[in-house]
Amino acid sequence: MLIGFMHYRRKPTNKAYAFAAVAKLEGAELLFFSPGMVDLQNRKINGYIYDNGEWIKTASRFPDVICNVAALPGERQNQIAEKLYKEIPFTSYSIGDKATVYGSIMKYKEFANYLVPTETVSTVKHFRKLLDKYEEIVLKPSIGRQGIDVYYFKKNDVTQEMLEFISDKISKEEYLVQPYINCRTKLGSPYDLRLHVQKGLSGEWAITKIYPRIAERGSIVCNLARGGHTIELTSFLKKEFGNNYLNIQKSIEIFSLQLAKHMDKIQNNLYKEELDELGIDIGLDANQKIWVYEINWRPGSPPSLNIELNVVKNAIQYALFLANKREIHENHNFYRNP
Repeated sequence: MLIGFMHYRRKPTNKAYAFAAVAKLEGAELLFFSPGMVDLQNRKINGYIYDNGEWIKTASRFPDVICNVAALPGERQNQIAEKLYKEIPFTSYSIGDKATVYGSIMKYKEFANYLVPTETVSTVKHFRKLLDKYEEIVLKPSIGRQGIDVYYFKKNDVTQEMLEFISDKISKEEYLVQPYINCRTKLGSPYDLRLHVQKGLSGEWAITKIYPRIAERGSIVCNLARGGHTIELTSFLKKEFGNNYLNIQKSIEIFSLQLAKHMDKIQNNLYKEELDELGIDIGLDANQKIWVYEINWRPGSPPSLNIELNVVKNAIQYALFLANKREIHENHNFYRNP
């Protein structure tokens, strides 16, 4: 079985090495390539295969499935990827930006009551109206990662200088406003929970890892790349919720899989696509109600938890699931239409 690893870079990345190593353990071969290496006319790819400790350039047939792990920046690259997509299964599909995901979940209603109310803020007047309504709010970019440009505002503390700052921000890109959910540890540190879920060899959703992200004092950003830290989930829940920790843990685990299945249903209804991996960020309020902050496509993995290899293993096994599914389908059609 040949698994394609499509990337915008021309040379294999460190991540590609991990994928190649795991693919070999699963009895498959991995072909690294960028769209510019694709010869559509002759149905060949001039990519790289990892063998005996080095990447070897090779002319290969088209792969049985493609792990499209990175967004492609150029129009030409996307055009080639689009042509490959028409005949080869891709593992990953975008769920859209934060506003799109919010709108889709609201439309399908089943999980709408778990969403933190979110509005796209268009003017300073609109911002002030939302601040009056909620008194404590969070401003974040619609398209953003790693907690960059996320701001907290309290009604009585907003100055004219802050309003000018907000005006400048929202004039340059789309920002969202949410009421601030007071999700804090006993010591007063803000935290959230990342629910990392993936599909694997069976094609079913499974939990890769659930972990808390605890912000540094004085910060509201819980992202680990922005100074936050994490510990194991069970230890955290025992510390924060005592004897009730197991009930909360089970509720979160069930919720993560149910929401993943729901997002898959939405993606299929809207685009006839299936999702492979999600990072769901939630908080718990004082009544332990679950609030969904956002849902991320292609979530990162914190190095401190040593789960990257599990993430890659799941991704490779899901790719093999799609390739086998395609092969069964093609054989079925062959015997029906000799």
